[in-house]
Amino acid sequence: MLVGQRRAHLLSVLDETGRIVAKDVAADLGISEDSIRRDLRDLAAEGLCQRVYGGALPVSPAVVDYATRHAVEPDAKRAVAATAAGLVRPGSTLILDGGTTALAVAQALPADLECTVITNSPTVASALLQHPSADLFLLGGRVFKHSAVTSGAAAVEAAQNVSADLCLIGVTGVHPEAGLTTGDVEDAAMKRALASRAAETYVLASSEKIGAASPYRVLPWGQITGIITDANPTDDMIKQLSALEVEILHAGGAF
Repeated sequence: MLVGQRRAHLLSVLDETGRIVAKDVAADLGISEDSIRRDLRDLAAEGLCQRVYGGALPVSPAVVDYATRHAVEPDAKRAVAATAAGLVRPGSTLILDGGTTALAVAQALPADLECTVITNSPTVASALLQHPSADLFLLGGRVFKHSAVTSGAAAVEAAQNVSADLCLIGVTGVHPEAGLTTGDVEDAAMKRALASRAAETYVLASSEKIGAASPYRVLPWGQITGIITDANPTDDMIKQLSALEVEILHAGGAF
């Protein structure tokens, strides 16, 4: 089998099964595991998969630039946002991470909801400027333009001086084995800092993020309250997450 055919086969396996186990594919094709690993390195370099120990997982579509992400599954993000907004109680304090789903949450907060919103996202803050009942607190720091959020030492330090009832964070990948992941190491650290300052933390995960993975781990399962997703409850990945005793809040309700 030629190299191009082999890599096409790998992508086909990834699409059909949601993962590649290098030793299994090598045995099926009758070639060395080292050859498969080289193929996976090349595919990962092209952004076509996310390498993990022993093989590869689907790469998250949420790692594209912020402007492009607005066009990725907008209806799914609105469904997740509506469910998330329903968790915010009158008089409570909310930590709201950045990203396009978080922006949808800001837009979904009822106009008569009195609350305090703490965010590290200038775009989320801008969306809430006209909210008549929400107090707004913006955490400063270096702006990570890819996701339109602040991160780095100054932002983490600012986060350590706030507290909240609820934290809603976005990730780029949710996978039973790879965990909760994102594409930037400082952004991952900022998400951990934000989550540590709230009584409850829910992860915003529209369906395209379920089963995908990115390079940097955000939080272990035990440090979140649950996941809000529009993914179908019968999806194999959702079943695996439920088996890990992760609370799943299903957005949309049309299942």
